[in-house]
Amino acid sequence: MLHSPQLSALPVPAPAASPVGAAWERLAEVFPELRVTELAAGEPGPVGGDWVSAAGLARAGAELDAYLRWDHEQIERDYGRTPRPDVVASFGFHRYAWPACLLITLPWLLVRRVPRYGAGDVYFDRPRYRMAVRSVPFACLPDDPEAGHPLAVVVPDEEALRAEVRSAVATHLGPLLDGIGPRMRRRGRALWGMVTDEIVEGLAYVGELLGERARTAAELEALLPGTTKPYVGTPGFRELTGPDGERLPTRDRVSCCLSYTLGAEEICGTCPRLCDAERVARLRAERLAAEETTGRDAQAEEATARAPEETPARGTRAAEPAAA
Repeated sequence: MLHSPQLSALPVPAPAASPVGAAWERLAEVFPELRVTELAAGEPGPVGGDWVSAAGLARAGAELDAYLRWDHEQIERDYGRTPRPDVVASFGFHRYAWPACLLITLPWLLVRRVPRYGAGDVYFDRPRYRMAVRSVPFACLPDDPEAGHPLAVVVPDEEALRAEVRSAVATHLGPLLDGIGPRMRRRGRALWGMVTDEIVEGLAYVGELLGERARTAAELEALLPGTTKPYVGTPGFRELTGPDGERLPTRDRVSCCLSYTLGAEEICGTCPRLCDAERVARLRAERLAAEETTGRDAQAEEATARAPEETPARGTRAAEPAAA
């Protein structure tokens, strides 16, 4: 399942200076499609347009109805079929939870600080993929330069900091699960299995963009060893071997994302029901496609370098990203 609609890379506003601001700056460098800004002290949350609040979604009323209507219409438009209500609700939760988990896990990965966002502290504009957050207390280690910050909560060691990550995600997403869970027709373990997947998939994706796949995987395995309630399962990272002996990294999802309901070809590559032979075929095809793209890009750069300076290739409308 895609974590977001196709979006153009819009300019990223400079984040407010804060103990976790460096994480948003780094995110903007490697994944500019998702923009996070911090509200100034006393500034009201954004309203109107496509903005929703996490608290509003948790109330499971008109705000959630309007939010999920977007998913319903998108599925009908892109797949030409009327989706089941539980599929719509599952997609809607996923598309909020994927970036919402990053609000907590990315500062932990990059600056060893864990913000404690409540449902009333986060706002989301999904079509433009923007998030606005309030300045909140954060957990950090004793040797952190910000340990004396008025909002800092100092914890003794790395395991205590991991416990803060787990607690912060559960505190933020728990109310949303209470509100949207009945619409997803899932309970207890199934719901928290979904949250486990959101934590892992979001941070693993950004970790790869950062060039830190191995470290990110190790951090996630320590964060979610499979014995930490309410979470269900482990990150599920493993490697397959291709026909030429190549190593192909993959993972097993804990929960089903329901993409298969949109057509057999939509079964996601980490679905537990997908056999390893099919995974290997998909992963090899993806790798070959990426290598071909890299080769074409290299050829284009070489051609541009050899071209006369008056070439119109730079700065043209054709080179700009398409509108969302």
